Amino acid sequence: MIEVTAALILRADKILIARRPGQDELAGLWEFPGGKMEAGESPEECLRREIREELALTITVGDFFADTVYEYPGKVVHLMAYWAEWVEGEMKSHVHDSLVWSSAAELSAYTFAPADRPIVEKIRNEI
Repeated sequence: MIEVTAALILRADKILIARRPGQDELAGLWEFPGGKMEAGESPEECLRREIREELALTITVGDFFADTVYEYPGKVVHLMAYWAEWVEGEMKSHVHDSLVWSSAAELSAYTFAPADRPIVEKIRNEI
């Protein structure tokens, strides 16, 4: 099982979502930014590293929000989502081809990667 983290970064009641680029196996699908945990890394450490690498941002990782397990062809992903706060940095996308600040209600307008969909629903129902 692949352990993956996702940051739920809020700004002015909107949440940051990112679209996977054209060469990616999930190209065109939206997700919450984050990535794979490395050996010996906590989910919080992973999120700080991944957001720095992907978006050039420093974040503070907050409370755990939700997790999902999804079986993609050839792999099983355990996705753990945490609230996060943008502390510093100028956002630059190094991995995704688009970044959007979306309200909870607007999330349904985007097609998310399968592992992210239950987290989207929980956000829409709770926020």
